[in-house]
Amino acid sequence: MEKDGQQEKKKTQAVTRRKPRTVWVRNRLLRRNIFGQYHQLLTELHREDPQGYKNFLRITPALFHEMVEKVTPQLEKKRTFMREPCEVGLKLATTLRHLATGDSYVSLQYSFRVEESTICRFVPEVCKAIVQAYKREVLKCPKTVEEWKEVAKNFSSRWNYHNCLGAIDGKHVAIKKPANAGSVYFNYKDFHSVVLMAVVDAHYKFMYVDVGAEGGASDGGIWKACTLHQAIEDGRACIPAPHPLPNDDRPMPYHFIADDAFALRTWLIKPFSHRSQEKREMLFSYRLSRARRVVENAFGILAHR
Repeated sequence: MEKDGQQEKKKTQAVTRRKPRTVWVRNRLLRRNIFGQYHQLLTELHREDPQGYKNFLRITPALFHEMVEKVTPQLEKKRTFMREPCEVGLKLATTLRHLATGDSYVSLQYSFRVEESTICRFVPEVCKAIVQAYKREVLKCPKTVEEWKEVAKNFSSRWNYHNCLGAIDGKHVAIKKPANAGSVYFNYKDFHSVVLMAVVDAHYKFMYVDVGAEGGASDGGIWKACTLHQAIEDGRACIPAPHPLPNDDRPMPYHFIADDAFALRTWLIKPFSHRSQEKREMLFSYRLSRARRVVENAFGILAHR
């Protein structure tokens, strides 16, 4: 009882010693509309240098304004008599700059004149709003037999590889080591990461993604835990029935393509692994690898963006 009383007394003393707030908003933040990058630099780039605008945010001015309109319902805050909330455009520009360059919140707070603690709060909110606004339009996984056949048609015409429903691979995204995580997120490339597992079509477009698996896990194991893998195994993915290849009469299954890290299935094919390949095996491995390269290219385009 005495110890509890002493602890309560210490807490009370700590509260009484706390310094009162002397500044509600720093003066430099009040001059955001005059000197901040959102109101000053982006305005100049929009007016004088559209290419520089795209290089700064990785998107065109037209797309930026479209994104502002789409995410405003989720991000707009109520105005109060005490202070003005941050504009939706300011939040979006700060988030896009952070995603494009990896710039720290500490650096962004001086360039955009927004307090670091505020940036910490709204960046995850903006990311979620972007996903909600664009996921049905940008990230659309085929759900019917006709849609899967259209994907296979594009692989046939563009890469001369037939009955292909998509290329599968994983991308390691570097992160800071989480507290008490041990080696769970430490990958074979000697850094901590989470894995972006993706299925890409013939035009480098992401059809399905699974994000957040630990970097220490294998690509094959991560893919087995994905919802798309489970749907295919259970027969719920509407995979088309086998169809003959051009100039042939034997039905061949529609399938995905991947590298050696994935397990072979009737609906997932990878190149021949042995080195002493016959000429026909070498040709098949070359064709498959050339078509599978689209997923590697898609990751490269995403990282560059």
